[in-house]
Amino acid sequence: MHKIKKSVLESILMASRKVYPNEFISMLGKNEKEEVDELVVLPAVYGKNFSSIRTDLIPFDSKIIGTIHSHPSPNNNPSSADLNVFSVLGKIHLIICWPFNLDNIKSFDETGKEITIEIIE
Repeated sequence: MHKIKKSVLESILMASRKVYPNEFISMLGKNEKEEVDELVVLPAVYGKNFSSIRTDLIPFDSKIIGTIHSHPSPNNNPSSADLNVFSVLGKIHLIICWPFNLDNIKSFDETGKEITIEIIE
């Protein structure tokens, strides 16, 4: 089972609310215990129903494990565009939807299959 630090989730909540009504996107970083412990913010475009990051600026760092992005609607299921991103940018992908609270986050693997992720301190 994958794990994510609560502080990372709190940063995701804050960023999603700040960028709303646009979509927020960022990368997730892991520590030596394979726990998601970092929000890796890169230059991005935040749009009404889309977001994109500059993939040429993603560091070649094995600690980057996946992505997080928000949906400014109450739907946190991946779109076909999301699935394309999942397949090339890591193993763990989170989608948080409006109203941006812990109950509105889903996690997926690189194929788009929903997975469980444990919140840790």
